[in-house]
Amino acid sequence: MLLLPALAACGSGDDDEPTNVSAKTAALGTLTPGEIKVAVQPYAPYTSVQGGKIVGLDGDILAYVAEKLGLEVKPQVTDFAGMLAGVQSRRVDITIGGVAWSADRQKQGLFTDPPYYSPPAMAVRSGKTYKTVDDLKGLDLGTVEGYVWVKSIQAVPDAKLHAYPDANGVFDDLGADRVDVGFLDPLIIIAAQKERPELKIDTQYMTPPTAEQVKAEPAYEYFQPYQTGFYLPKKATKLEKAISAEIDAMYENGEMEKLVKKYGGDPEQFLKPSADVATARQGVDRSQDWTPPSIAQ
Repeated sequence: MLLLPALAACGSGDDDEPTNVSAKTAALGTLTPGEIKVAVQPYAPYTSVQGGKIVGLDGDILAYVAEKLGLEVKPQVTDFAGMLAGVQSRRVDITIGGVAWSADRQKQGLFTDPPYYSPPAMAVRSGKTYKTVDDLKGLDLGTVEGYVWVKSIQAVPDAKLHAYPDANGVFDDLGADRVDVGFLDPLIIIAAQKERPELKIDTQYMTPPTAEQVKAEPAYEYFQPYQTGFYLPKKATKLEKAISAEIDAMYENGEMEKLVKKYGGDPEQFLKPSADVATARQGVDRSQDWTPPSIAQ
């Protein structure tokens, strides 16, 4: 979705470029050999910068990949619009942090294979249960201004949209029983459960609307899971391929599952693609026989 300082370069000479950069690392074509400049926004627990390092789920994934590729991570803090613009103008090498793949975005940049899939999560009052779109009819539904769920909520019959400047507003009104359901990225909800137990909220995952429901009401597509990706400039083909290969390896060796669990996520929800993930990208920015990464079925 819908994220301080840089580490000092370890090098010599007037250009202050890192020394001992291997030919393989240099061939990745980053803006500065041996470094990867990363645009992020403060979006814990997906991305935040502490002591010059990016932490959070996306930050940990990139740190693992960067170590494998011999790259030093250099964070640059901005907002979401700045993240995308930095990539598209090639002022940075990459941006991370719950960036959703879309056909429009891939026209202006490159997406890696999905590091994880973001399931449709709901923050609800403890003891309440909502499973489908039909269960939301007539309810008070909250999300953050500008998030894709605004359109989905507006399409729910008789539901009332409550849009807030940030997630704290959603949680405050949910805890005060002024809204029934809050739509936010799942790890945000899981973190709030731990940090604000007085709110008495739970995380629930929606049963996605059917293809027939989405056809009848296109805005419901945002109630479906979406695939995330690390986003790179159009010319960064070698770097994208190298990072995608490491992401795929993390599914195979258990590292991705371990990191998802570290932040309270359910690997069954985060690391198994829905059927439309492959078809959305096949013939667009992937081959016709591309298979998205997944943990064992």
